[in-house]
Amino acid sequence: MKKQGILNSHISKVLTDLGHTDTIVIADIGLPVPPGVPKIDLALKLGVPSFQELVEIISEDMVIEKVIVAEELAEKNKDTSEYLNDKFKEIPIEAISHEQFKWLTQHAKVVIRTGEAKPYANCILQAGVYF
Repeated sequence: MKKQGILNSHISKVLTDLGHTDTIVIADIGLPVPPGVPKIDLALKLGVPSFQELVEIISEDMVIEKVIVAEELAEKNKDTSEYLNDKFKEIPIEAISHEQFKWLTQHAKVVIRTGEAKPYANCILQAGVYF
């Protein structure tokens, strides 16, 4: 049994299997999951777990070289936008249209669904390497 880190076996396996430039999606309750992309559904009720909680936990375990968000996030959900900009101030954050964002999710290794019920509370995390 693991003593620390991510205890969810599905998330732990996905992170262990990531290669350079592979992506995962952390999603709110409304983001559609493309056919063929695995979904790990953590949503228990509205807001639980929150988007921020999951980003915090994932970022402790994953080498992230780039974050992608919908450009609508900055206007429609300022709190989450500010959180991501602060959290990833050392990492490039790319803002694209929500339609482009949804298209990119087709290539993700997994979509991890939170209970977040705020607009555009989604991000794509691109894996980096330690060296």
